[in-house]
Amino acid sequence: MMHKTRGGRSIALTALTIGSIAVLAGCGTAGGGDAGGGDEAEELGDFESSVSILAWPGYVEDGSNDPAIDWVSGFEELTGCTVEAKTYGTSDEAVNLMKTGEYDVVAASGDATLRLIAAGDVAPVNTDLIPSYAGVFDFLKDKEWNSVDGQSYGVPHGYGANLLLYNTEVFTEAPTSWDVVFDGASAYTGKVTAYDSPIYIADAAVYLMTHQPDLGIQNPYALDETQFQAAVDLLKEQRAHIGEYWSDYLKEVQAFETGDSVVGTTWQVIQNVLAGEEAPTEVVLPEEGATGWSDTWMIASDAASPNCAYAWLDWIASPETNAAATAYFGEAPSSQEACDYRDDCEAYHAGDADYAEQIWYWTTPIADCVDGRTDVECVDYAKWTEAWSEIKG
Repeated sequence: MMHKTRGGRSIALTALTIGSIAVLAGCGTAGGGDAGGGDEAEELGDFESSVSILAWPGYVEDGSNDPAIDWVSGFEELTGCTVEAKTYGTSDEAVNLMKTGEYDVVAASGDATLRLIAAGDVAPVNTDLIPSYAGVFDFLKDKEWNSVDGQSYGVPHGYGANLLLYNTEVFTEAPTSWDVVFDGASAYTGKVTAYDSPIYIADAAVYLMTHQPDLGIQNPYALDETQFQAAVDLLKEQRAHIGEYWSDYLKEVQAFETGDSVVGTTWQVIQNVLAGEEAPTEVVLPEEGATGWSDTWMIASDAASPNCAYAWLDWIASPETNAAATAYFGEAPSSQEACDYRDDCEAYHAGDADYAEQIWYWTTPIADCVDGRTDVECVDYAKWTEAWSEIKG
C-alpha cells in the first residue's frame, strides 16, 4: 500500500527540544530502565548507542538526500543515539519487516497499526514519558487505530484527508459529492483514477454510508459481510470507468497534467504540486466526508534500544521537528505549536477539529468490529486484500 509524497519545502531545524529530551535522559536508572518488552514502560534509563527505525520515505531525513533537510543529526548530537533507518513502500511490507525483530521503532499507518498490536510486535507506550505528547491535537489521541482499551500504542505523527481532485476545465463547477467517481463515473469513462490499495474499499463504504443508509454502515472499516459485498460491488462497477489506479503520486500528477485523468482521489500535496505547475486542477472534501491517514510512531515489543526509542518519539513529536518532517512529507502536523514553524497549516486544515471529524482515518479492518458491534463478525483485512485483487481483475 501507500504512501504519500516526499514533496514539501525545506525547513531549517534547531534543537529546541533539548529540554524535553534531557528530561527523558534523567528519568530512569543508570542501568537502562524498564522500557521495552511487552509491558508499558514505567521509567527510562541511559540511552543506548543506536536506534533502528523503520519508516515511510521522507520520515527520517538526515541530510543525505538533501543537505537542507535534516532532523536526524540534531537528535543524534543531543542523545548520542545513532539513527539507523530503513524505508518501506507498503504497509504490508512494514508489518512483515517488524516480525524480524530488527527494528526499535516503526512509523505505521492505520491499516497496519492494529495488525502490529494484535501480533504483539509493538509495545504499549507510556505517554507520560514523552513530554511532547501533551501538545498533540486531542482529536488524534486515543483513537481506534493507535489505542486499544484505553491503552496508547504510539504517538501521532501527521495526518491528512484523501480528497477529490478534479480538472477545472472539465468541471466548470466544483463537484460536491464522490458521486462523480462512483454512480456518475460513466460520464468520465477512462479518465477516472483511484488509489491502488485494498484500503480503498473504505472509500466506497464512506460513499455508501450516505447513499445507501439502509446498509447501516457506521464505520467504513467495520463492515459485515453484506456491507462489505455492497462496497465491493460498487468498486467492481467503478472498475469499468477507471483509466488507471495509482499509488505513486508522481504518476497521478502526470496523468492530470496530460489530461489522461480528470477526476479521482488524491492528497493535498499532489494538488500543491499541480498548482505549482499551473495545471487546471482543484481539490475538494466532498459532502460525504473522506478517508484519510494519521500515522503513528510505535515502539517494538522487543526493542533493543528502548530508551533511544522513547527519545525519538519525543523528538519527532516536538514542534519544530514535527513541522519539518510533516511539511517535507506533505501533511498536517500533529500539534498547533508545530504550525509556528510552518506557513502552510491553513492549506492542510491543521488543527481544524470540524474538518478532522469528516475524515475516517485508515484503520485495520479486523473481525472484531471496530464500530463496537458484537452481534456480527466483520470482514478482516485479509479478505479485503483478496477482494481488491478481484476488483482490479
